[in-house]
Amino acid sequence: MTQYQIAVIVGSIRRDSFNAQLAKALAKLAPANFSFKQLKIDDLPLYNQDNDNNPPESVKRLKSEIASANGLLFCTPEYNRSIPGVLKNAIDHASRPYGQSAWAKKPASVIGISVGAVGTALAQQHLRNILSYLDVPTLNQPEVFLQIKDGFFDANGNIGEGSKEFLQSWMDLFVDWIKKHNS
Repeated sequence: MTQYQIAVIVGSIRRDSFNAQLAKALAKLAPANFSFKQLKIDDLPLYNQDNDNNPPESVKRLKSEIASANGLLFCTPEYNRSIPGVLKNAIDHASRPYGQSAWAKKPASVIGISVGAVGTALAQQHLRNILSYLDVPTLNQPEVFLQIKDGFFDANGNIGEGSKEFLQSWMDLFVDWIKKHNS
């Protein structure tokens, strides 16, 4: 059975991030031949083009982890109707120098959760625009805009019963998407 490595990029570095919790819970819905690794982005310096030819070790690590992945899962909150700066910084680092993007051709999906009623709709749209430019084939449907409410996660950090069936069907589509782009 083919093994698939998924690089998880969480757009929040908050200790109790809902999106980090979501990423962990979603991984439990995947088949056994899929493994998920959350990439570290909180140690990246601010992107500076002057460093393109001699990037810091943290940037080299990020690009290497993306390169070795079979696919990408972005779990992001929405800050001021867009993606968080820490996520944009990671995207910029791994896409540079021009022509050496680690993101290109990596199949991906975008999901997010927040306390707001529209979930992370605008952040996801902005992220999809960026990923399109970076030549990242992104699962378009279904779009998933989640609102955190009591019972969304159970006591063990799993997806609660009210959302489990929907998110399992989403995971099944994500798995198919990754397989399609790795065949």
